[in-house]
Amino acid sequence: MKKTLFLIALIYGFSVSSIFAQTPVNTVEEPNCYLKWIKKFEERGADDVADGTYTDVIITFRSGSNGQCFNGKVEVKGSTVIAYYIKREDGSYEQVKKKLKYNGPVAIIGGVSQTMLTTEDELINVMFPNKIRAKKAGFQKAPEPKDD
Repeated sequence: MKKTLFLIALIYGFSVSSIFAQTPVNTVEEPNCYLKWIKKFEERGADDVADGTYTDVIITFRSGSNGQCFNGKVEVKGSTVIAYYIKREDGSYEQVKKKLKYNGPVAIIGGVSQTMLTTEDELINVMFPNKIRAKKAGFQKAPEPKDD
């Protein structure tokens, strides 16, 4: 009798543990918009950003693995970000006024601003997609030898 109860308890224990031991299906997250854009900048490089006002930028906000990208406008002077604005659906712009942990010039390197860190630990970048260099043509393969 004791052996039977022991066997039942043992089988029950294995079946319950196997239910909890299953691995989750497809836990790989898709890259956020920032990661997709930064990969493009890293692959192709970007031209320098001259002083002026640009209305064709992307402003990214990231927190943890979450990221959001918005169309925007930026003022650049001396290769640094002076002010940046998010474009509203009606076409108007609203200046981003987040309190940063570190105040100082925000340089633009390789078509992307240095990362700005807010007091809420949010990461912000300004990207200049129209400064991405054109995709280079691939190498032409040589023909295979012929038997003549």
